[in-house]
Amino acid sequence: MASQRSTTTDHDEIRAWVEKHDGRPAAVKYTATGDDPGVLRIGFPGGMGPDVIEQITWDQWFGKFEDEGLAFCYPRRQGEEDSTSFRLVER
Repeated sequence: MASQRSTTTDHDEIRAWVEKHDGRPAAVKYTATGDDPGVLRIGFPGGMGPDVIEQITWDQWFGKFEDEGLAFCYPRRQGEEDSTSFRLVER
């Protein structure tokens, strides 16, 4: 079946999709400065390990998400399991 993508800035929608896929808010290690958590990522089981990313809070993640004016682009597939391939894009 054809893959469809959705783009959203809704925090509840993003969090629900990430948690449905066992993901957690994260940032690339050693990119944080002061209150800035650094380069945003989502940590999924079997994905980048703790030597590359570190878990952060949803408040930190969404704070940076809003500061950078980002949107969350994720796949929606009908009739098969969703992929965890997402992108953070400019609004």
